[in-house]
Amino acid sequence: MNWSFEFFPFFPREVLIALGVACLVVLALSAWRNRRGLFLRALALACLLLALANPNLKNEVRQPLANIAVVVVDESSSMQLAGRADRARDIEAALKEKFAQVPDLEVRWVHATPTDQQGGESTELFAALDKAMGDIPPGRVAGAVFITDGQIHDVPQDKARLGFDAPVHALIAGAPDEKDNRIEVVSAPRFGLVGSEQTAEIRAEKSGKSGAGLATIFVRRASGPVETISAPYGKTVPIKMRFDRAGPNIVEVDLKPEPGELTTINNKTVIQAQGVRENLRVLLVSGEPHAGERTWRNLLRSDAAVDLVHFTILRPPEKHDGTPIDQLSLIAFPTRELFSEKLSQFDLIIFDRYQRRAVLPMVYLDNVARYVEQGGAVLVAAGADYASPVSLARTPLGAVLPARPTGRVVEEPFRPSITKEGEKHPVTAGLPGAPKKDGQEPKWGHWFRVIDSQAERGEVVMSGAEGKPLLVLDRRGEGRVALLLSDHAWLWARGYEGGGPHVDLLRRLAHWLMKEPDLEEEALSARAGRSDITIERRTVKGEIGEATLTLPSGKEVKVALDETAPGRFSKTVATNEAGVHRIAMDGLTAVAIAGDLNAPEFRKVIATDEPMRPILDKTGGGAFYLGGTMDAPTKDVPSISMVKSGHRFAGGTWLGLKAQDAFEVKAVSYTPLVAGFAALGLALGLLALTWYREGR
Repeated sequence: MNWSFEFFPFFPREVLIALGVACLVVLALSAWRNRRGLFLRALALACLLLALANPNLKNEVRQPLANIAVVVVDESSSMQLAGRADRARDIEAALKEKFAQVPDLEVRWVHATPTDQQGGESTELFAALDKAMGDIPPGRVAGAVFITDGQIHDVPQDKARLGFDAPVHALIAGAPDEKDNRIEVVSAPRFGLVGSEQTAEIRAEKSGKSGAGLATIFVRRASGPVETISAPYGKTVPIKMRFDRAGPNIVEVDLKPEPGELTTINNKTVIQAQGVRENLRVLLVSGEPHAGERTWRNLLRSDAAVDLVHFTILRPPEKHDGTPIDQLSLIAFPTRELFSEKLSQFDLIIFDRYQRRAVLPMVYLDNVARYVEQGGAVLVAAGADYASPVSLARTPLGAVLPARPTGRVVEEPFRPSITKEGEKHPVTAGLPGAPKKDGQEPKWGHWFRVIDSQAERGEVVMSGAEGKPLLVLDRRGEGRVALLLSDHAWLWARGYEGGGPHVDLLRRLAHWLMKEPDLEEEALSARAGRSDITIERRTVKGEIGEATLTLPSGKEVKVALDETAPGRFSKTVATNEAGVHRIAMDGLTAVAIAGDLNAPEFRKVIATDEPMRPILDKTGGGAFYLGGTMDAPTKDVPSISMVKSGHRFAGGTWLGLKAQDAFEVKAVSYTPLVAGFAALGLALGLLALTWYREGR
C-alpha cells in the first residue's frame, strides 16, 4: 500500500490564494495593533483555509513492472571475420543464462545486419536499438547491451538522443591489441577525358599493435605491367590513372599483407572513374543540294556531343556563268586546311551525295584514304552519283570503300530490311519496328532508290530492293568505313508511310564509326551484383568459346554462356568473394567489382571500444573485451547486477542495469482528512475562543 496526500479544493486555486492573502493581511493588522489572541486567530484562519482546500489521504494499490533490457547483436560483415560470429553466439548464450537469474527483468534481443548507404555497407546498431525500443516506455528501460566488435558508424554523441536514462554497455568479441593493415583512397577523380591522365592519392594505414615500416603496394590497370610502390605507412602516395576508353576505367590497388593481420579484405581497393570523350568533331561535305541533306545536318546538330563542320557544294566548278569568284560562296571552301593540315583532328568525315568534281583534288581524297587506314572514320551516303562516272569509287578513296557500284540504279519501292548479319550487329540489331520473326516485313515506310553494288569486304547489315546491299560496314586498317547505298533516308525523317527509325539508325551508325564502346560488335562486358557476376558477350561470329572467370582469390572458373538473342550471349555466376573479378574470352577481357571494397564496414575492422567510448562514459556503462578471435583468449561474460542509482554501472567483472522501480496502479482510494462540518465547527470554535481571549 502506498500513501500520499492530495488536495481537492472547493474553489479555484486563485480564490484560495486570494483568501490566504486576505488572512495574512488580517493577521498583520492584528499584530500591528498588538491584539490579544493572535495565535488563536491565525489557527482559526488556517483551519478555515485547510477546510476549503479539502485535503485527502490517497492510497494506491500498485503492481510492480519488470525492467526491460535490450541486447543488440552485431551481424555486420566485419563480425564475420576471424571467428567473431562464433564468439558472439557464445556470448549471447552465456548472457541469456545470466539474465535468467535476474528477477523482474525482461530482455529483448535484436539481431542487426549491415545497412546499405550511399557510401556502401555500414554498421548502424543504434538505429536498430531505436527501432526495438519503439514500444518501450523510457521509465522501464534498464539499459542496453551491444555484442559487437565496436566498429559502429551511428553512435550518438549526445546522451539525450538515446531517449532513456540507463547505462549502455559493450561486450566486444575481440581483444584490444589486434593487428590489421589497410589501404585507403585519399582522393580520386570521378571522370576524365579519354586519352588523358589524372592523379589519384592512396595511403597505407596500420591499426592496432602494428608497428612502423614500409608498405608494398601493387597497382594494376586494365593494360600494362603491374606497378610496385614502396612507401611508409601513413604517407599519401600519388598514382597515375590513365583513361584509355570511354566508360568505366578501373585501377586496382593491393597492399601486400603481413603475418598476423586480422583480415586481408581491406588490403584491396578499387578506384573507378568514368572516361568521357571530348566533343566529337564531324566534317559533313554535301554535294548537290537534295531533299535529304538537312536530315544529316539536323541529326548531328541535335547531338550535344558532336561539333559539326558542314559545307555544301552549291555550284560545280565546271559550270561557267560569269559569276565573280568572290560571290561563289559565303565562306571560301578551305580544302587545304581541312583535308591536309587538320584532317586528323576530325573523328568522322561524311560525304553526302558527293561527286568527283574539281572541288577536291585527288591528292586530298588520297589523304582521306590514308586517314581511314590510320584510325579515322568515313561515311559515304550515296545517291545516283555513286553509279556514275564521277563516283567516289573511282577515286583514291575507293580503295577503302567496301562495295563497288555496277553502274545500275534500282528505282522501285522497297522496305529496308535487316540481314542475318545485321540482326547481330549493334548498329542495326533491335531497331524499333524491325520484325521479330522470320518472314515478317518491317513496319517501316518505303524507300525508292538503291545503288546496285557488289560488296567486296565488310558486313552487309541492311538490304534493299532485289536483296541488294543497302548498308555495308567495314574496318579498314585502324579505321572504319560505312557505305549507305541510298539517299532516301530522309523519307523516314519526313514520316512518309509512318516513317522509320532514322534517328536510331543514323546515330548508331555515326557513333559506331567514331568507336563508341557500347556499339562494338565484338565485345565482352560484366556487371556485378551483391553475390553474383553477370557475363555478357556480343559477337557477329557464329560460335564463341568459354569464358574464364578469375576470382579475387586467383581461382579460375570456366563459364559456358547461353545465347539470349542473335549474337548475344549471357550467364550469371554466383560468387562469395568481394573484389575485382576478371573475365577473359576469345581474346577479350572485362572486369567487374563484386561487393564494395571501399565501404565503411571494411575500412576499420579491429575490435575497439573507441567509437562507443563517449556514450559509454556519459551513461556510466562499460566496455568488456571478451576475446575469442585470433590469438586472444576468451574471457567470461560479466555478471549482471541491478543497481538503484549511481554514476557508474560497470566494474571489472560485472555490468549493472538500472532498477527503474516502474509500476502500474491497479486501484486508488481517497480518505478526506478534514470533514466539512467538523472543520467548520473547529474554525468557529477557534474564532469564539479568540473573541473570548480578546474580550478579557
